[in-house]
Amino acid sequence: MDDSRPSNSRRYTASVDFLKRAEAVIPLGSQTFSKSRTQFPVGAAPLFVQRAEGPYFWDLDGNRYLDFACSLGAITLGHGDPEIKAAVVRQMDEGVLFSLPNPIETRVAEMIVERIPCAEKVRFGKNGSDATAGAVRLARAYTGRERVALCGYHGWQDWYIGTTARNRGVPESTRTLSHTFPYNDLEALDRLLASHKDEFACVIMEPVAFTEPTQGYLQGVKDIAHKHGALLIFDEVVTGLRYAPGSAQELYGVTPDLCSLGKGLANGFPLSAIAGRADVMKLMEEIFFSFTMGGEAISLAATEAVLIKSKREKTLDHIAATGTYLIERFRAMVEKHNLGDVLSISGHPSWTLIGMKDQPGADAFALKTLYIQETCRRGLFSFGVHFLSYAFKKEHVDEAMAIYDEVFPIMRRAIDSGDFKSFLECEPLVPLFKVR
Repeated sequence: MDDSRPSNSRRYTASVDFLKRAEAVIPLGSQTFSKSRTQFPVGAAPLFVQRAEGPYFWDLDGNRYLDFACSLGAITLGHGDPEIKAAVVRQMDEGVLFSLPNPIETRVAEMIVERIPCAEKVRFGKNGSDATAGAVRLARAYTGRERVALCGYHGWQDWYIGTTARNRGVPESTRTLSHTFPYNDLEALDRLLASHKDEFACVIMEPVAFTEPTQGYLQGVKDIAHKHGALLIFDEVVTGLRYAPGSAQELYGVTPDLCSLGKGLANGFPLSAIAGRADVMKLMEEIFFSFTMGGEAISLAATEAVLIKSKREKTLDHIAATGTYLIERFRAMVEKHNLGDVLSISGHPSWTLIGMKDQPGADAFALKTLYIQETCRRGLFSFGVHFLSYAFKKEHVDEAMAIYDEVFPIMRRAIDSGDFKSFLECEPLVPLFKVR
């Protein structure tokens, strides 16, 4: 181990102790796999958050971090944005949940229709999985078909998670109806849909993640889906209201039949939405997509305030500019420390991925473990991505780069040492499942 580094042995005492208490009543001690000890090494990273503000959060031990996880991308304006808080407090004075629909449901739906190209009608859920599952059910009802073609990550519901290694508990009969296809390969999609002629209800996909669509690809997907009588669904739970005011479908100029929205809506409050063609959405009157909390007004008030502020202050322009600056500085830092054979960065400026290549004696997950261990030690929290919010400014990027300037030489020495594991204070992480 590099003796010049400060020890982590006491930095996370409260987190490690609280994990025992949490796991006594909560499996993994977390409601979300991606926030659990499966993704952050025990004793070498924080495991619980106490509070958050702007671009930072503080763990149970009082350590402060630049929060590049942004609550898995759900924070788009910054933690505790005062304008959103004020809107929520005003709504609380009027009520949270009512016995009949409240007008705020219509107001927010109107704002989404105005902003999202495919949106003619809107229904609300709470999680992204609600919206993607509802869109698939709607497509099946509209087409009278059952098979689903999918590409990307789409949540926890049976029809998607059954295609992954985390498929325990999913009936085989459900799994056989879902088919994955590779990104940026139109011929593969066409072959898949042709292999079960007139049986596919929809093609559901993330329009973009960390690989850019090739020229004409997304339009080609739409054309192929329609040729085979299937609907096209864009899963914009992450990209929606983050990549552009009208989401990725506006950015790339391809309008799907339906889309799912989520993380970009409410700055951390629980809300998702299905939006799409009126003739398809009309079937919402017949299929069952209904929640006691579907019209919960606090999250809708937060969304209303988010949409107003993002339009007025052009928040996405600021995020894109800050993210572009981050990409430029990151690449320069990689070159400075001779890590071009190890690290890369890709994606949209608002959501970038740090690529890590397997090295002799250290696979990508061992590299990721060391990255998390050393960046968290210095006050940067990330699981290998940079989600940005409106609260991030160039000074915060500079703060991150000063940390990388210390961490990258450690990663280089660990790789070159021939004894990578000696640099780790924990066991290397293992993959949960391949998400994208």
